[in-house]
Amino acid sequence: MSGLKRTTEKNLMVFSGRAHPELADEVADLLDTQLVPTSAFEFANGEIYVRYQESVRGCDAFVLQSHTTPINEWIMEQLIMVDALKRASAKRITVVMPFWGYSRQDKKHRGREPISARLIADLFKTAGADRVITVDLHADQLQGFFDGPVDHLMALPLLTDHIKEKYGDQPLAVVSPDAGRIKVAERWSARLDGAPLAFIHKTRRTDVANEVVANRVVGEVKGRMCVLTDDMIDTGGTIVKAAEALMAEGAAGVIIAATHAILSDPAVDRLKNSSATEVVITNTLPVPPAKQFDKLTTLSIAPMVARAIREVFEDGSVTSMFDGQA
Repeated sequence: MSGLKRTTEKNLMVFSGRAHPELADEVADLLDTQLVPTSAFEFANGEIYVRYQESVRGCDAFVLQSHTTPINEWIMEQLIMVDALKRASAKRITVVMPFWGYSRQDKKHRGREPISARLIADLFKTAGADRVITVDLHADQLQGFFDGPVDHLMALPLLTDHIKEKYGDQPLAVVSPDAGRIKVAERWSARLDGAPLAFIHKTRRTDVANEVVANRVVGEVKGRMCVLTDDMIDTGGTIVKAAEALMAEGAAGVIIAATHAILSDPAVDRLKNSSATEVVITNTLPVPPAKQFDKLTTLSIAPMVARAIREVFEDGSVTSMFDGQA
């Protein structure tokens, strides 16, 4: 028989950009491995240079980067990391982006606008990515933007377990900050023992640009601890106004829960001074010490990401992590 046969062992390697090294370190520890040593720096004109200090030939590569501020720089760094892996003959490249940059630009609202979320997907595919792992997309259809497998992880179990443990003895209500996210709120309700649903009816002011008015609460929230859920908190304006509207309707209290804490100014001041009892987030994005405040609780997604990486590496089922819902 002609030819040469060889059975090779699979080799998992985890790579991290410089945006959120704490999360990457935690993920690597849970996988009982170490991050691949990497040289990365900027040239004088701002161009990014990346080189791996170990051979990556034939490996199953997982490239972790959080798309935080300055977002364009960290996206570019991750693209360059993927390109370096492809040119160094990595066998399979999985992009792990806990927060998908530009995800809010997922459709055209008006003529002559871009669909930037699709552009990000195309860039990673062109760079050489075979697969994407991400957490709580702004819109589910983003999974179809990338031409390859997309594992959509959900922070829902992590957040709801915290809320059940801390507030489970009180009557709860799940509140969506707008009618468009009511389907997500239904999943929250199911995890919180069928807590009733409500949503905030809101409109945009015509006299002030980019200003939202929380008109009224639709649903029964009086005397209940309201869990106000969203996928991200950017400047905090919408979520804080929603919390005020709930308190005005007689809510016993408000817990703000979100996966991605972007926290652009003046979000921290707004949340600190809001009527919310607690603000619960995950560490998909780094929250520097200057943006920490007393009522902020940060939960780690590292165990979930590490398990997803292990399932992908071992050809297991990521869907099984979420009772078949992912």
